[in-house]
Amino acid sequence: QVQLVESGGGLVQAGGSLRLSCVASGRTFSRNGMGWFRQAPGKEREFVAAISWTAGTIYYADSAKGRFTISRDNAKNTMYLQMNSLKPEDTAVYYCAARSSPLAAMLLAEYAYWGQGTQVTVSS
Repeated sequence: QVQLVESGGGLVQAGGSLRLSCVASGRTFSRNGMGWFRQAPGKEREFVAAISWTAGTIYYADSAKGRFTISRDNAKNTMYLQMNSLKPEDTAVYYCAARSSPLAAMLLAEYAYWGQGTQVTVSS
């Protein structure tokens, strides 16, 4: 089992930045591929970014490319999502997720472990 706790969400104006963190506990964190997903009201949960356990493979959704940066610090059992140039359409609950595999993946179904989410609200 892997337990995940997100933090860093909040209210920010359009054009601003936020840094989300996800702290993992339980099984060895460094052996898990990790990802960020988000879910806006009335919409399905969608992929944002993913990173392999070595950080050698990183994927981004088109909506995140050039604005968001995913990273991880295995020594701290923590994954990050730096979000810059935020837009109102980025408003959503952001979820941290972990795989049983060390590889990165973009599909929601590939992730076995999920955090409770952190709210990000971007005002126009």
